[in-house]
Parts: sequence; structure tokens; C-alpha cells
Amino acid sequence: MPELTTAQVVLLLCVGVFTLAAAICDLRFRKIPNKMTAPMCVAGIVYQVAFFQMDGLWTSLLGFAAGFGILFVLWMIATAGGGDVKLMAALGTWLGWLTTLKVLFCSLIFVTTGTIGIVLVGLLSRGLRRTKDQYLTKNKNDNGKGESTEQRQKRRVMAFAVPVALATWSILALQLFGNRGW
Repeated sequence: MPELTTAQVVLLLCVGVFTLAAAICDLRFRKIPNKMTAPMCVAGIVYQVAFFQMDGLWTSLLGFAAGFGILFVLWMIATAGGGDVKLMAALGTWLGWLTTLKVLFCSLIFVTTGTIGIVLVGLLSRGLRRTKDQYLTKNKNDNGKGESTEQRQKRRVMAFAVPVALATWSILALQLFGNRGW
């Protein structure tokens, strides 16, 4: 077993628990609460400064910018939720910009693979029409206008925090243990 530094142990514990909790919340409630993401964002900055001083502060701020910036654009075009934006912003403060980009890329692979799997299972078990109605048919509000956030959330194929958690764990495992004979 490789020896980990104190900073690595703190990172693994905090980010591991955070991503697990976010994934569970997103799965159960289709929301990632602010009371979870905001403290983790601040804690990430404190972690970086405590262990890496000014370099850590820059790492944290650039990580925040990468996670928040990319997901904010996706939120603006209605392909990501607000909780996803805050999740990646908070993770970015812990991981830095490069690892955050790696997690985002890996998350896209997981979400694409998972979505294809879920849709295929739906097609096989419910048929084309019911699967299409569940995931592709937009609902209208009672007043005849576009769909509400709640309706759009119900139509989501996958909670994004799950692939983010899997990607985070995979990337951190590769970075921390990959070059040590695993």
C-alpha cells in the first residue's frame, strides 16, 4: 500500500464523502442542496491554502473557474442543472483546474455510457413509444407554457452527480496510485 501524505488523505476523505453524498442526494431528490455545495467550496479553498499556501489559493480559484464556468454554460443552454454547476465549482476548489477538466471529461464518458444503457433497458422493457414519452416528450405547464424545472428534472435520464462521483474517484485513484505499481 502506498504511503499517502496528510494532504492526500484529507483530499480523499473530504472529496470522497462529498461526491458520495451529492450522488445520493441527486439520485433520491434530483437536487444537490446549497447547504452541501457552499461549505465544500469554502472548505476546498481553506484546504488548498492550508496545505499549499498561495499556490493553493490559485489552484483553488482556477479549479473553481473551470468547474463553474463550463457547467454554467451548460446550465445556460438548459443541459445541466444548477446543482451540477455548484457541484463542479465546489469540486474544482479541491481538485484544481486540470484535475477538474479530467473529471468533467471522464464524467461525460460515464454519463454517455450510462444514458445509452438506461435507454436501451427502457426500450427492451417498455418499448419505443413509452421510452420516448418518458425521456423526449416535453411537458407543458397548466398555463400552456414551457415545462417547469420539476418537469424537466423528471425527464432527466441520469443524475449527473453519479457519473461525477465515479469520474472523481477514478481520476484520483489514477493520480494517487497509478504510478505506484497498481
